[in-house]
Amino acid sequence: MQFKNEVEAVDALHQSFKNIQSEIGKIVIGQDDIIKSVLIAIFSNGHCLLVGVPGLAKTLLVQTVANVLDLDFNRIQFTPDLMPSDIIGAEILGEDRHFKFIKGPIFSNIILADEINRTPPKTQAALLEAMQEKAVTAAGFTHTLPQPFFVLATQNPIEQEGTYPLPEAQLDRFMFNIQLDYPTFADELTIVKNTTSNKETKLEKIISANEIQYFQKLIRNIPVTDNVLEYAVKLVAKTRPNSEFSPASINNYISWGAGPRASQFLVLGAKCHAAISGKYAPDIEDVQAIAEAILRHRIVRNYRAEAEGLTVEKIIRDLF
Repeated sequence: MQFKNEVEAVDALHQSFKNIQSEIGKIVIGQDDIIKSVLIAIFSNGHCLLVGVPGLAKTLLVQTVANVLDLDFNRIQFTPDLMPSDIIGAEILGEDRHFKFIKGPIFSNIILADEINRTPPKTQAALLEAMQEKAVTAAGFTHTLPQPFFVLATQNPIEQEGTYPLPEAQLDRFMFNIQLDYPTFADELTIVKNTTSNKETKLEKIISANEIQYFQKLIRNIPVTDNVLEYAVKLVAKTRPNSEFSPASINNYISWGAGPRASQFLVLGAKCHAAISGKYAPDIEDVQAIAEAILRHRIVRNYRAEAEGLTVEKIIRDLF
């Protein structure tokens, strides 16, 4: 892609985002904010965790995103008997008496880790290296994954039977924890109307893998002022109990706060949020717009907060 300057490139990203959101909206009804968050994660080179009860179109959303972005897509159904080799692949003895590596489904651009919390931690951990290093190691050899690479995982609420809580180290590798809620009455009417007839919707490919990688680099080149940078870092520092910035609510109700990766994602996400909104640099409002989804899964409440029914979202909003 060739643009005269970064201003022109940001304008192109802004227009591409609108086209992508419009195209996805043909299939996924009434989830504009969710679609926006997923696309911000993709353009920021991050991963997403989609949390909600069954039937809220989590899987459909990921499949539609892959189609519109013209990326290779693999779906992995996580079950209690799934093994790490079922994800990353394994070495087998070939006919020539030499071992060869057979790639697993993780070798794709977009991975849908469906119901990720229905498999034990040992298998969940198979994603750790892939999500951080964009590579997998098997039998002492490192294999690079296709680029761009994203993990979009769906999760049923932990309280449901037959689930395993995700390890904190893996949770921290997800840029966003996005909570899906039930559709409005009007949206549900449209959903039922569209899905109970013979109506077929054809999706157009909006951008390619190379264009996504270009925009990812563009996001990193967007300037950010010192006051926005300091606001993002201080916001994360406020979530840590007994730090120099933490308010009384954090000291009283939080056991563990967010780490440095949250600060990095806040700045990257704010840059992307600004760009897709047609702005050439982020401000504090851009940080606040994405903060809840970034901090939600990085803050651990203590027993007092749980006893008083204080949600993580309420604690985060109070920090603003």
